[in-house]
Amino acid sequence: MSVAPFVRWRPHLLAGSVCLGLAAANLIRPHAAEVVVLLTPLVVIGWTFDGQARLVVLAIVLMGLGCWWGSVRLRALDRSVLATRIGHVDETIAEVTGPARRGQFDLRVPVRVRSFGSLVVSEPALLHLPLGRSPPQGTIMSTVAEAKPPRPEKDGFDERGWLRRQGIHVVLHGREWRALGKRGGIAGIADHLRAWLSAGVAPGLHGERAAVIAGIVLGSDEGLSQGLRDRFRNSGLYHLLAVSGQNVAIIAGGMLLLAWLLAIPRWAGELGVLAAIAAYVFAVGLQPSVVRAGIAGALASLAWLASRPRDRWYFLLVGAAALLAWNPYSVLEPGFQLSFAAVASIFVLVPLIEQRLEGYPLPRWLSSMLAVSAACGAVTAPILWLDFGRVPLLSVLANVLAEPAMPPLLGLGLISAVVHPLLPGVAASIAWVNGWLAAYLAGCARLVGGIPHAQVSSLRALVMLVAAAVLAWATARLHRPRLTRAAELCGAGLALAAAWQLSG
Repeated sequence: MSVAPFVRWRPHLLAGSVCLGLAAANLIRPHAAEVVVLLTPLVVIGWTFDGQARLVVLAIVLMGLGCWWGSVRLRALDRSVLATRIGHVDETIAEVTGPARRGQFDLRVPVRVRSFGSLVVSEPALLHLPLGRSPPQGTIMSTVAEAKPPRPEKDGFDERGWLRRQGIHVVLHGREWRALGKRGGIAGIADHLRAWLSAGVAPGLHGERAAVIAGIVLGSDEGLSQGLRDRFRNSGLYHLLAVSGQNVAIIAGGMLLLAWLLAIPRWAGELGVLAAIAAYVFAVGLQPSVVRAGIAGALASLAWLASRPRDRWYFLLVGAAALLAWNPYSVLEPGFQLSFAAVASIFVLVPLIEQRLEGYPLPRWLSSMLAVSAACGAVTAPILWLDFGRVPLLSVLANVLAEPAMPPLLGLGLISAVVHPLLPGVAASIAWVNGWLAAYLAGCARLVGGIPHAQVSSLRALVMLVAAAVLAWATARLHRPRLTRAAELCGAGLALAAAWQLSG
């Protein structure tokens, strides 16, 4: 291995080592003394090396430090004072940390408990309230609640494990609640930003169209009916309801365009991009896809300001390191896995697929959409199967149909939010136009998600899907003289697989 490539990938090696160490804390949790004993000889030995050897030692040291810090964070997440009050009923004061979700029988509200009776704490919990008026995000509220443990695994869903990975060990079952005030600080600013966005993205719209716009711009699906959520999942379009790099790219591009129109220097525009990205990330919440996209966008602007080259792989690793440093359990979450796997597939597979599509009578934009949809679908399918036991079969078709509406819907939603405080009538007109795009996306989800067997949920069907993909790949690899024979074999294989599936 030559020195130049090694030096080029040095930042990636170091950032990747930190990520590996943080993720490894889920398996081993060393204490500080153990880390010092193990790493001190390495540091001393590494100091005597030069070049690549010293870099490898540094990577190992960073991995060890990452494992130590991950252990510290995991111990903090596993610690619970409220767990000692399970079974007790008492006056509870808590602040609402996220939007409430309406279930069939109750409201589920993420909170941070400030006090439980005479016990003063600062611990996250899940609060169940009776159906009715839900407390807005940021509200400091009071209710009489009973502390209960999370439910054990049932019907394939382990609520206890899912909540534990978020640092939640107690579920509170409350009664009527009353508001005491609003939280302040950075969290309070984030609450105001979210309320501002929520009020402005779809003014004048109600029902499904407003819910779809809010879901795509804010990354929340609380307003969607259960039936429409299922259609988004079945069609492979559910990822549209999670904030992604596309959202951040539109915000960054909009800020730079505004700076250009106002004749503002580029450096000032990049500073505006940093401020806009930070505000958007805080407004929509610190979800894995949001944090990853926000860090990548911020690093891109910082690279321009510092006259440094932009490196998307390095940006991706830094985003992963930031998320894992805050919560190493994130690596076990489907959202984290799907977000980073999809982006990596875009980096690696999309150029290869686009190269294979060259020469076919397809427009450039269609080839690009097909490549992205196919790459993301192929890489995320195993994760979806392992985590949820199902895989959308027609995700490429659904994404090709839906993708043209996404950039204008995002752009119009954000423009509406900016315009609404000054020109509410204009914002309502923009939202009316945007409502048709939202209806189109919902229609795509219903159309594709409603096709029989749009989602694979059995092992037989999964084997048939894999066999079809392998045969199609083998066919695509062959040269033209052997293509007809390969197509016949592919068709025969698919027929046998379909017969086997139907016989089950």
